[in-house]
Amino acid sequence: MGRVTGKVALISGAARGQGRSHARMLAAEGADIIAVDLCADIETNEYPLARPEDLDETARLVEKEGQRAFAAIADVRDRAALSEAIDRGVAELGRLDVVVANAGICPLTAGLPPQAFADAVDVDLVGVINLVHASLKHLQAGASIIVTGSVAAFMASMNTGGIDGGPGGAGYAFAKQVVAHYVNDFALQLAPKFIRMNAIHPTNCNTDMLHSPPMYRAFRPDLPNPTRDDAELSFPVIQAMPIPYVEPVDISEAVVFLASDAARYITGQQLRVDAGGFLKVKPWSGV
Repeated sequence: MGRVTGKVALISGAARGQGRSHARMLAAEGADIIAVDLCADIETNEYPLARPEDLDETARLVEKEGQRAFAAIADVRDRAALSEAIDRGVAELGRLDVVVANAGICPLTAGLPPQAFADAVDVDLVGVINLVHASLKHLQAGASIIVTGSVAAFMASMNTGGIDGGPGGAGYAFAKQVVAHYVNDFALQLAPKFIRMNAIHPTNCNTDMLHSPPMYRAFRPDLPNPTRDDAELSFPVIQAMPIPYVEPVDISEAVVFLASDAARYITGQQLRVDAGGFLKVKPWSGV
């Protein structure tokens, strides 16, 4: 316990799913939390996103752990509004030590318009860059930046294992690939300042993104209206371990480690929490 005592962590997409899990675990380990989320839907993303009451619940869970919470509704696509929310959070909580760029969407439906590609890139890539860059002025030596990628970053596209992701899936895969490259290159620039930057790449994760009709249809294109039970028969195709998905807490454990001083010399890493998913799509290269 107490692995991040005294630190302040900023988390995007904090209202539910992985973001809420990260907020709760970081708070349990001693961090105060700045939680931001859009709390509204995006038209091409055909499953509902979080609501203001979800963000309120995240703040409540942080405070239940005995830590302070600053919650703000902000769109990661809007650098100015995001920066203003971060500045207010830092003014209230006093500092910023950890940045977790977690917000993401996956408009994974065949037949969507090209706007789905644009929306996925705007949230999953531009949103990451906006959060990180709007935070830089607050970060000092010892700070840790953690970016949520995806095992999709190591696939040629989301059209893998029989999955038809449509333009949104293509945008999602593109965004995650570029995010991985961004972390690699920016980590090198931040290292002389002793600011660390790493990516975590989950496989299927037990969140609302995975448990949604568009995702069920992507995994079971052979059925007109697949259920969760139908889709879960196909979910294990992504992993080498015979499981349908990992849990948000599995990702949060990696977040807390990378946020802590125990990882003080770990930077530029692409940490895959994927139950061996990478091993299924990438042969050994010898490097």
